[in-house]
Amino acid sequence: MLPAFLVPDTKVRESGVSSPLDLSAPRFQAIFLTLGITHILEQQSLDVSVYGSVDGGHWDSRPLLSFSQKFYCGTYQMLLDLDTRPEIRFLRAQWRVKRWGRGDLQPMFGFYLHAEDARARIAAPRVMTRTA
Repeated sequence: MLPAFLVPDTKVRESGVSSPLDLSAPRFQAIFLTLGITHILEQQSLDVSVYGSVDGGHWDSRPLLSFSQKFYCGTYQMLLDLDTRPEIRFLRAQWRVKRWGRGDLQPMFGFYLHAEDARARIAAPRVMTRTA
């Protein structure tokens, strides 16, 4: 059910996978994804991808969507279009973390991944202001 977090705001030190997110009802054709990186150390990278499944048990070998590799705090957004994959009923996130350089080589990231129905985002009222 959307809106929902694929990954709630959390701190990670190793690569991992989220719990599955059930999309079965209602049917979503386009999903707006927001990746927020809230904490990061220098000389490290974060790769986040979203995978799909028909049954929540068997996952596609290739991601439906991948964010470009991230090195800095910030908010990054992408649109996941499921029009060509109507059989997808579950999503899950997978992330890989990497650290290089001197000192402690264990990475540490704070991040979240939020999903919402793109139609709701487009239909949201906009406040227009006029400046002279």
